[in-house]
Amino acid sequence: MVKRWREVKQKKPKNSSQKESEHKNAFVAQRIKAFLIDMFMINMPLLYFTTYVVLGSKEAFQQSSIAIFVCTVIFGLILSIFFSIKGQTPGYKAYEIKLIDDKTEKKPTFFRAFFRYFCFILAFVTLFGVLMMFFRKDSRNLHDILSKTRIVKNQI
Repeated sequence: MVKRWREVKQKKPKNSSQKESEHKNAFVAQRIKAFLIDMFMINMPLLYFTTYVVLGSKEAFQQSSIAIFVCTVIFGLILSIFFSIKGQTPGYKAYEIKLIDDKTEKKPTFFRAFFRYFCFILAFVTLFGVLMMFFRKDSRNLHDILSKTRIVKNQI
């Protein structure tokens, strides 16, 4: 079969029947609201339990960097479990969005989701990593790019 020069130059497939992604990227506002819901539904009860049941007081929690670290890791583990089982957390479900693997377009594995959470912490510390979504067409953050995931609208 003869290939056209333009197709070869642009490295296009010879058949344009190869499908592109069926998923549409989630809006930034939905992502932010979903994250806030997850913080209040998962992280806040975890912090409250650790502060008043495990440690006994607010002052003890503030002075214990180990407790803060453990709560952060447990929150990441819980989010990773949600993402690996359903592709959604309670906040993502409320706004009908989900996390998918960029390559397979299916829910991510537990380790990919936990790596994404670890990258989120690093991106949040630099602040630029979480603000990238306002400067990119696909509105992906640094942690989404590094973990090769996307947040898309859920198609039921």
